[in-house]
Parts: sequence; C-alpha cells; structure tokens
Amino acid sequence: MKVLDFSIPSSVEGWVAIDDRVMGGMSSSRLRFHPDGHAVFEGYVSTANGGGFASVRHPALRLGIQGTEGYRLHVRGDGKRFKLNLRMEDGLDGVNYQAGFLPPAGHWVEILLTISTFSPRYRGRLVPNAPSLRPEKVCQVGWMVADGQAGAFQLDIRAVTAVGQP
Repeated sequence: MKVLDFSIPSSVEGWVAIDDRVMGGMSSSRLRFHPDGHAVFEGYVSTANGGGFASVRHPALRLGIQGTEGYRLHVRGDGKRFKLNLRMEDGLDGVNYQAGFLPPAGHWVEILLTISTFSPRYRGRLVPNAPSLRPEKVCQVGWMVADGQAGAFQLDIRAVTAVGQP
C-alpha cells in the first residue's frame, strides 16, 4: 500500500524544516516538488556553531496500519546517508524513531526499511526503554541528513510504500 506518493505538486504541502537552527546551528533544508513528478529534500548542512543536521517533517501524516512490517522507499540519493524519522506522538519534541539508509548517487532504487531497523532517539541519543515502534500509531513523518555530513545534499523521493499489511 503506497502511503506517501510525491507525484503531484500538493504532495509537498505541509512539510516544515526543522534544522539545527533550533539550537544555534546554520544548516537549512526544504522539501519541494520537482516537475518530473517527485519530491526533493535538499539543503545544506553546516557543522558551525555546534550544528550538523537538517530535516523536514510533516506534522500530520499516517504511515501504516497494524501489521505493517516495513517501508519501501523509492529514492535517488547523492552519495550521503539519510534517515527516515517516524513519531508516534504529536508535538515538536519527543521520541523519534529513525532508520538510516544510503541510496547510491544518481540512481533510482527501492530500499526496504523493516520496523526492526528503526531505533528510538531523543535529540539524537538512543532511548533504550522507549516503547516499540507501532506503525498504526505513526502520526508524523520526516527526512533527515546528519552525522557530520557537511555540505549540500539532495534526496529525490518518489514514494513510500507500507509492506507486510494484511
């Protein structure tokens, strides 16, 4: 079941940049529509002023039902490592479930992220006693680039499909 489809311009509405500027950094990002029919997560990561991450998030998206075993991403990267972030609570702050992936530069690929690959984090730190990720409770979705990968970045996204549903 396709849960995010970026083939039309309105698919990028409602996404908000949440970059390291919230803590004094200088990185910036955005999610925009490309006329070829996909979204583009792009920007610049700076490690100045203690920064080092850029992200966008949609505060009101569902991403699965009970029985979802993972997500298939249809993406094209630039050689950098990205993260898919999922949240089971409303609000700006809280536990964020992250799964990293490294799409090859310049080629469209499908990448499967199983539920078990998502780790609970709070402000970048592992939360060992957090509840397990429950896809039916996901209410916020985001994309991130971090981990000291300074410089320009671009991730093209066609779709995210929930897999393993009954």
